[in-house]
Amino acid sequence: MPEYHHILLASHGTPGAQAAERTALALLASGARLSQLVVVPDLWKGMMGDDWLNNASTRDAFGRHVERQLEREIAEQVARVRAQAEERGLRYESRIELGKPADCLIAFAGGLGPDLVVIGSPRPRGVLGLRSRMDLEALVRALAAPLLIAPYPR
Repeated sequence: MPEYHHILLASHGTPGAQAAERTALALLASGARLSQLVVVPDLWKGMMGDDWLNNASTRDAFGRHVERQLEREIAEQVARVRAQAEERGLRYESRIELGKPADCLIAFAGGLGPDLVVIGSPRPRGVLGLRSRMDLEALVRALAAPLLIAPYPR
């Protein structure tokens, strides 16, 4: 099995992303580096519920509520992965981006130069949840590092 010194993990807390987390953690030896990228898909910018939010102050208050909720959820996810990395003696860093998942991952990987990029597989049909699509074709074309797609947990 190849030895990895630096893995870039794209993870956002879903079951598929957690499978990617477990995979990345298992591939790194103590002292190696784990970089986690959490991407908030830019589709959230448009979710203001304008059909029932009928004035600007209500829309602003709702927008702040959504942002605070996302921040809390992301902080919990990052803290969980950080704790797991520290338990294994890994150097850990995280970054949070707002945008298109593939574009953010390509840009971050370009600046880091990891040995491997690990992501989760798409959610199977019939499993509930947001489907923020990762553009796999763009990733394969643009990444300089190998891409590992962890299987969805069964």
